[in-house]
Amino acid sequence: MKILPAIDIRAGQAVRLFQGDFAQSQVVHPQVVEQAKTFKEAGIGMIHVVDLDGALEGQAINRDLIAQIKSETQLAIQLGGGIRQLQQIEDYLAAGIDRVIIGSMAVKDPTFVSQAIERFGADKIVVGIDAKEGQVATEGWIKTNSVNFLDLALDMERRGVGLFVYTDVGRDGTLTGPNLDHYKLLLSALSKAQLIASGGISSLEDLKELKEAGLAGAIVGQAYYSGKISLEQMKEIED
Repeated sequence: MKILPAIDIRAGQAVRLFQGDFAQSQVVHPQVVEQAKTFKEAGIGMIHVVDLDGALEGQAINRDLIAQIKSETQLAIQLGGGIRQLQQIEDYLAAGIDRVIIGSMAVKDPTFVSQAIERFGADKIVVGIDAKEGQVATEGWIKTNSVNFLDLALDMERRGVGLFVYTDVGRDGTLTGPNLDHYKLLLSALSKAQLIASGGISSLEDLKELKEAGLAGAIVGQAYYSGKISLEQMKEIED
């Protein structure tokens, strides 16, 4: 299982949110490039970066800063936040970003995902499913739709998606443990697609349980920044 430390960017700084609430934003590092270098020096291979400003605005607000992270660290980067146009994906891939996450557009315009896969390849496209009590949340988690997380995942897999990031918004930033029930449901329903866990992870034991359940990866944010999971432990749990 791959462990991806998270860098969520807001106003040029690395922050953590509580349950996706922008009003409950805590700066965890004022210099995102320096934080990325810390991950690089620890031997981390891939990081999960979210442009929170972009998620709200539907634009690549922090594009240049994210490109700087790539150029100065050469870390593999999985990126989400504000992806609404194919041109944005093309630009990020040209800047060296390894995987781009489509979130809100998977709900608003499912054909956008199909077009992205056809144009860039399934290995470059990830679908992010963020849910509140099982219903998909979009637009930076502000809006909740009537779409069920499992139905969306199955539709996306039929469209060729091979990798998902699933976040239980209610657990994100809370350190209350991942929603194992939802991950097991997804894994049992999906035929081939792989799954990355996000939200609520609080301990090395949580990571071990996710690995045992068959998750392909896990994103660690608040647990790292609060000192509950070390970079050494992240490396230890990886295959």
